[in-house]
Amino acid sequence: MPDPAPPDSAEPPARGPSRRALLGGAVTGWGAAVALGVGVITRAGGAGEPAPAQTSPAPRSDPTGATGDAVVPFHGAHQAGVGVVPQAHSVYLALDLAEATTAADLRRLMRLLTSDAERLTRGLGALADTEPELALHPARLTVTFGFGPRVHDIVGGAVRAWPTALPPFRIDRLQAAWSGGDLLIEVAADDPLTVAHAQRMLLKDARTFARPRWVQAGFRRADGIEPRGTTMRNLFGQVDGTANPRLGTADFDDLVWITEGPLTGGTSLVIRRIAMHLETWDEVDRIGRESAVGRRLDTGAPLTGTREEDEPDLAATDRLGFPVIPTESHLRRARHRTPRERFYRRGFNYDEPPAAGQTSNSGLVFTTYQADPATQFVPVQRRLDELDILNTWTTPIGSAVFAVPPGCAEGGYIGETLLA
Repeated sequence: MPDPAPPDSAEPPARGPSRRALLGGAVTGWGAAVALGVGVITRAGGAGEPAPAQTSPAPRSDPTGATGDAVVPFHGAHQAGVGVVPQAHSVYLALDLAEATTAADLRRLMRLLTSDAERLTRGLGALADTEPELALHPARLTVTFGFGPRVHDIVGGAVRAWPTALPPFRIDRLQAAWSGGDLLIEVAADDPLTVAHAQRMLLKDARTFARPRWVQAGFRRADGIEPRGTTMRNLFGQVDGTANPRLGTADFDDLVWITEGPLTGGTSLVIRRIAMHLETWDEVDRIGRESAVGRRLDTGAPLTGTREEDEPDLAATDRLGFPVIPTESHLRRARHRTPRERFYRRGFNYDEPPAAGQTSNSGLVFTTYQADPATQFVPVQRRLDELDILNTWTTPIGSAVFAVPPGCAEGGYIGETLLA
């Protein structure tokens, strides 16, 4: 990992109150009711006192190889959080915009969110941050923004390549608590304290304009446990995400990035919350588990191979003539049938307090990035809906689709190609 660029030596005094009062003043409806309070509570000092100047942290060198100071550059043609090697912790925040939100309101919100997100990813406190020390170690922090269907209506006009809602699937048992949303913010880093602080700062920025709809937090192995880029394991013990397009390749670019219209350089994000029924999974022996997945649990190799990267032999049969990789296995059903039925998959485990009488409340926050969900994601999901033995132990309980706009240059803001 390259050393982070040295941050600026100092920042001017934060002027949060007047900034947020200005931003909040144009909002109508329930958002306007809190606008007056925003200018007061975002001060770092008392009433009538200027916020103290925030100084940038001095460059640090850690001989132990710790990654707390690692910085992922914020600016660029694409939002940095899409093409980064996945961090250990991620939180997805879906918000509902105030009823009377206009395009002008959304511009103000995205300018504010972009400014603070960029600062946080550099290890600086957000403007008017009352706990800037919590931002000192960005730990590869990225912040990614997405827009739901309602933003399309606010923007007005036809925006080509805007993702539409997914069709219904038989296996879905969707709950409103995990579905939909107007604005998505993903906060991801290798340190949970960094994630928690950035999440709070960004929600404070947005509270005049929007209210939280749902929050989904997920995790992988801690940074340093395995080499970066190792395929993650879900809570079934399964290697999850094999045969992904490789980051930074032409194949990834072709499958993920939108290439026309105001979303050029952006992508689409599908989020599926999948409950995993570990109690009944425990009842299945190892042979049964590997047959359901179509891969060996220890290495992730297909049942016809020895390494995770081996190409599965779907024509192979055993001595009785049965397919070595069962026809109802997840591998066979999820495998693409055409070159365009591919997308970038990124999952995070969740593990929450179980209900009375249960031993787990666990699952997967499963996300995919693709240029067009209708031609890439939906055909694969339809096959899984029709037949996939793994459905015996999994249930989708949340679903949402967001347009992820392109990145921005310094001085710009995320979403400007749609809102400017």
